[in-house]
Amino acid sequence: MKVSRLAVGSFILPFSLNPFSVVISQESTDSLTDPIVVTATLGPKTTGESLSSVTVIGEKDIRLQQPKEFRELLESQPGVSVSRSGSFGKQTSVFIRGHASDASVLLVDGIRVRSATVGGAAWQYLPPQLINRIEIVRGGRSSLYGADAVGGVIQAFTLPQHEGKSGWLEAGAGNYDSQQYAAGAAFSGNSSKLSIGVNRFRTEGAPVIRDGDDKSYNSTSGAASGSHEFNNGVRTGFTFLNADGDSEYAGGEEDFVFQVAGVSLDVPVTENWRTLLQLSDARDELEDFSSFPGVFNTRTRNSRLENWLTSGTHEFVLGAEYTVDQVDSSVSYDERSRSNSAVFSQALLNFGALDIHLSARSDDNESYGTEQTWGAGAGYALDRHHRIRASAGTSFKAPSFNDLYYPNFGNPDLQPEEATSYELGIEGRYVRWFWDVAVFHSDVEDLSLPSQDAAGSIPEARLRGVEFSSGWIQNGWSLKVVASAGDYEDKRDGRQLIRRAENTVRVDLDKELGTWVLGTTVRAESQRYDDLFMIGRERIAGYGTWDLRARKDLAPGWVASLTLGNVLDKEYTTAKRFDNADYISAGRTAFLSVRYEFGL
Repeated sequence: MKVSRLAVGSFILPFSLNPFSVVISQESTDSLTDPIVVTATLGPKTTGESLSSVTVIGEKDIRLQQPKEFRELLESQPGVSVSRSGSFGKQTSVFIRGHASDASVLLVDGIRVRSATVGGAAWQYLPPQLINRIEIVRGGRSSLYGADAVGGVIQAFTLPQHEGKSGWLEAGAGNYDSQQYAAGAAFSGNSSKLSIGVNRFRTEGAPVIRDGDDKSYNSTSGAASGSHEFNNGVRTGFTFLNADGDSEYAGGEEDFVFQVAGVSLDVPVTENWRTLLQLSDARDELEDFSSFPGVFNTRTRNSRLENWLTSGTHEFVLGAEYTVDQVDSSVSYDERSRSNSAVFSQALLNFGALDIHLSARSDDNESYGTEQTWGAGAGYALDRHHRIRASAGTSFKAPSFNDLYYPNFGNPDLQPEEATSYELGIEGRYVRWFWDVAVFHSDVEDLSLPSQDAAGSIPEARLRGVEFSSGWIQNGWSLKVVASAGDYEDKRDGRQLIRRAENTVRVDLDKELGTWVLGTTVRAESQRYDDLFMIGRERIAGYGTWDLRARKDLAPGWVASLTLGNVLDKEYTTAKRFDNADYISAGRTAFLSVRYEFGL
């Protein structure tokens, strides 16, 4: 069944990625079998119509899991492997389909955030307590998002904007002397919507290496978003998220700021033409207190214009984007700013059972020149429940400021990493359950520029694998099963690329029992390797974990939640330190929280 871009139920959907004004019913976004996503095609489509491999983590799932770190929601999802240097706010890398962590894009409410110096996002500092929804799109998307969208795009959406007026308070505590306090309020009327929330999380933390001292983490965060639609259909919106705090690690401590801010204007020019203008500012700031102290503050300002045109069942996008990266650092970089100009287009064509998606983009960067990328996909509905899809495209990862300009290290002549990717998938979606299988293949040139996770550059790499996901919901039961099997290798010698687990599996099971919701997560990842300076290649054993959770409605508006992570107290590692010491997990965690929701 086709879902109109114009409306889902009684909720109007704009013709854009613009999450400041995207309003989708909670029933649609939390749908297990075919939820609506906006990241894959810049605008609302069901996962089936998007012709992409997409995982959606909705508000209900996030509330049940009560994550303290954003990576907890991503770990062992299809095609996703996470590596980290300890627990609670420590350095985190996210690998999608074997591509490096800085070869995937992180969006917060449509705004890209990353460090321009290292090239990747500070995944560990995004506060999950203020996130309402996550979309994980796997596969190259440079033809829509430009540089670094090689492995995929992960978009996090902030606070919900439910109908009516409401507020909430929350407090919790757990082992490792962990504490959390939060509050928020929301207003949603016919034409105006506003949400605001704050969160404070602190912990004395756990050792990050064996026999080490506890390493603390503190984060204070806030988020706000709103929109207003005028009588003539013009819609304005804004979004803001800020997290700042400090995190100790083995050898020092760092203060951080993670921030995004943006405003938007969505104008219906004619019945078949809408224009969106989005202006944004993203900041990644870090001050390091160690044997080698330093300040690394980066700022990305972006202006993006999209024109959405419709003709019958066909949709077209013509757009332009201008981005400026700036670096303010105690290190004397040879260059401290660079700009990027881009034009892009997309065609979403529908011929009954056949959907065709085409996209193209040209980026002109003053550091490394011009890059052209393209994407093409086709999907065919075999019947009302089954669809096959195929896609191909090119993408690229840009060299960072460290790659190009770091004193006595950077090479200003470096060129972008380039990839060509292919995917073939088939899915079945029914009333209460779904399944999806995808096979993918990527050929990458110049994988792992110097600032990435490998020692040196790999001339050619081959990344291929298969992903499976399935879900079922009935009579209060909810089950999700996902698995990935990959082969991520250096084509010169066939060796597995470092820090990526090639095989992963995850099972989430929840059951509603009156005023109770009980759930569990079991997941496992296979072995991986690390390359250490002066030591060489070291194997890291695979691992498995088991989590439990419970949620209880105490009284009208009152909810208590208990989570037990790594119930069997399994010690495991996903990365090694330069001296071959294992970065270890925190072990068993427990956290109890109480939340009160009320009308205003």
